[in-house]
Amino acid sequence: MTFLGYPVGGYLAFLIVGPLDSTPTALAGGALTGAVLGLAQAWAFGFSRRGALPWVLSTAVGLAAGTAIGAAVTTYATDTTSLVVLGAVTGLCVGAAQSALLIRRVGSVALTWPIVLAGAWALGWLVSEAVIGSSVDKHFYIFGSSGAIVVALVTLPLPLVLTRRDSAARRSAARLVGSAS
Repeated sequence: MTFLGYPVGGYLAFLIVGPLDSTPTALAGGALTGAVLGLAQAWAFGFSRRGALPWVLSTAVGLAAGTAIGAAVTTYATDTTSLVVLGAVTGLCVGAAQSALLIRRVGSVALTWPIVLAGAWALGWLVSEAVIGSSVDKHFYIFGSSGAIVVALVTLPLPLVLTRRDSAARRSAARLVGSAS
């Protein structure tokens, strides 16, 4: 279900900020896209309100930084190679920001998250570019629904790991409470 956060966040950013065509728009549009995506992910992962806020903020900061760096590196070009590079850089930055939070929950496996997201987001742009073609010339902040579905499938293990770890922690806590009574 988190895949909806990608096109919804990107579309809102496009409507509110305008096209991705400068560092200020990259930062503002990337932050807005990231906030919507982070909120969708936090909701889907079942984070508490206390856990959701850092996730939303880290996703927003990571996406803003990644979009600004990636767009600058590619000089705002929308050819296939540039979009794949933009995706890889943005995914790497979002992954780095999120992994700082994940490390407490999943341990050192969180260090692989930036690499996973870099590859997944590059693939997301590649698929979206193939599906929407010339529409990418409008300078969107993030790939469309087709890319979002691919990224959601590639990154599916994260919510499964988080759910499994949270369930194990709750069972362990219940055992401790039960043995203390």
